[in-house]
Amino acid sequence: MKAAEAIRLTENATADGVHVGRVWREGVGPAIVMVRGGTLFDITSRDIPTMRDLCEAASPAATAKAATGTPVGALKDVLAATLSGAPAPVRLLAPIDLQAIKAAGVTFATSMLERVIEEKARGNPALADGIRRDISRLIGDDLSKLVPGSPEAMALKKALIEKGAWSQYLEVGIGPDAEIFTKSQVMSAVGFGAEVGIHPISQWNNPEPECVLVVNSAGTIIGAALGNDVNLRDVEGRSALLLGKAKDNNASCALGPFIRLFDESYGLADVNTMDVSLAVEGPDGFTLTGGSNMSRISRPPLKLVEGAIGPHHQYPDGFVLFCGTVFAPTQDRDAPGSGFTHKHGDVVSVSNPKLGALINTVRSTDQCPPWRFGVSHLMRNLAGRGLL
Repeated sequence: MKAAEAIRLTENATADGVHVGRVWREGVGPAIVMVRGGTLFDITSRDIPTMRDLCEAASPAATAKAATGTPVGALKDVLAATLSGAPAPVRLLAPIDLQAIKAAGVTFATSMLERVIEEKARGNPALADGIRRDISRLIGDDLSKLVPGSPEAMALKKALIEKGAWSQYLEVGIGPDAEIFTKSQVMSAVGFGAEVGIHPISQWNNPEPECVLVVNSAGTIIGAALGNDVNLRDVEGRSALLLGKAKDNNASCALGPFIRLFDESYGLADVNTMDVSLAVEGPDGFTLTGGSNMSRISRPPLKLVEGAIGPHHQYPDGFVLFCGTVFAPTQDRDAPGSGFTHKHGDVVSVSNPKLGALINTVRSTDQCPPWRFGVSHLMRNLAGRGLL
């Protein structure tokens, strides 16, 4: 997706509903913004010093709409300035701040099979095609109607164990418990126009276009955004115990462009059926398109949230939850049988007509801007501005 298309799609998406985000205002610091009539308004105040505080309001959408604000720039201009990478008075940030960043894995049947393949291949992409055929012969490639934890799922588990084909990924894909893990650290996510990082040890990796739920401290889903859960297939394939190394790296979590808050125009029903589209455009002329539809998910969003928060897990500042993806690219990029992997300079776009477009450029994690602005820096900044 070209920059102009990403800007146009985001402008169209934000023309309806309540879209909020965060920007960096040069000389000021981070600010909470809302899109109104194609203009970004800074609605930061003592009542709304952080995105966490807005999301904890009794009605976040109503609170955002009622907030007075100061215009800080036309949406299209801020989007363009952010994409340019040049210094600008206002540029977009990831739309969350104090929320924990969680993710659910193996939530779609197709991606579940790919995780099993990664495990069996021990991170070697050259072995993937043969293993894919063997696994598909055993369990098929359409498990979309199989309810995780159901008697039918447990019967399949028993049969697979007897065939010696059981896997830890099948356990969380069709077993009773969802895989919920920490994707990234608080304040570490990057946003629209930023570079996303691939650890240089990885030779087999891919983007993961996902719906991201925004959940308050009471466990209520109050909005949604787009995300790219950057994935190192070879690292996780070597051992699931390397999940942290595969998932939590500098600039490896992209989120944005805005949060669309639930109101009368947009809600969980929209999330349950939404399409998440993906496009990759490489500096070598390579292109890849794909996507994911939430209607194909094995564990509905509410079930995933129930697996993340409750009597045993609390999040006083709320959290966001990446829902997983059906997308797992197998298209060869270089040599036959080598599958897909990123190259530096790839432009990755994740989009939806009601949420806009999240566009990022792939770099090595050590070439992306280092993460320097954490929770302590945010608190000092807000205190200095008289907002705390």
